[in-house]
Amino acid sequence: MCDERTIKDNEEYLRKQALTRRDFGKGSAGVALTMMLPAVANAMEVVEQDVMVETPDGMADCYFVHPAEGRHAAVIIWPDVVGIRSSFRMMGKRLAESGYAVLVVNPYYRTVKGAPVPEGSSFGDEGVRETLMPHARSLSPDTCVTDGRSFVNYLDTQPSVDTNRKIGTTGYCMTGSYTMRLAAAMPERIGAGGSFHGGGLATDSDDSPHLLAPQMKAGFLIAIAENDDERDPDAKTKLREAFDDAGVRAEIEVYEGTLHGWCPPDSAVYNEAQAERAWSRLLALFERELA
Repeated sequence: MCDERTIKDNEEYLRKQALTRRDFGKGSAGVALTMMLPAVANAMEVVEQDVMVETPDGMADCYFVHPAEGRHAAVIIWPDVVGIRSSFRMMGKRLAESGYAVLVVNPYYRTVKGAPVPEGSSFGDEGVRETLMPHARSLSPDTCVTDGRSFVNYLDTQPSVDTNRKIGTTGYCMTGSYTMRLAAAMPERIGAGGSFHGGGLATDSDDSPHLLAPQMKAGFLIAIAENDDERDPDAKTKLREAFDDAGVRAEIEVYEGTLHGWCPPDSAVYNEAQAERAWSRLLALFERELA
């Protein structure tokens, strides 16, 4: 999870790379406009647009991107704690080029429209955390489900979405658990979930996401950061037992050499090799579960 230990781990990583947060921020602000993810083989032509999705709590601003032709399985992407921004739009577009109708959502729409902090901002900066945390505190397990239902309803009305196929969902950092909660709340529509360096997936709380496994009918990919595992080594075991007992297919792996936040390309601790491997596993999951 994003906390003081995460920040210290990231600081140590940057120190070893001879960078400071300020150096990284200066570089990533420009990189955010020019960064490139590996090209998609046989990439489909896509249509992209900013859309507003009606929810019980207002209009959520989202980015919707899908292949220019045909009907396709839909995917909901929940960004990490830093919110919707260029890197997640890029990830959404890349997934659309692989043949999916993708909705990248703004989880903070109740309190802010668009990116909550400037491109290149780091959660490690105290001022950035002070800006983000009030937005993060506006969310809860309940809002995850009510928002998720609204996003599913929106996708199911789109001509580019094949409603005969189930929907996939991905979450990063604090939204990793959202994939599990929505899969449990809508087992008839959610067919696959991917959590990347997700926090709070298996806790001792009565409302821990792993306890919802018996309500799910979705296959899962749980990609765990190495330092998150070091901090809570029992989490992966609880998840494994919960999914196995419920008969839910899940790939659970600690990705060697990774730090919390290693998947988005604008992260200070982005690990391209491992992020690409996790991405390939996500595509395999979607191909299998959303067929």
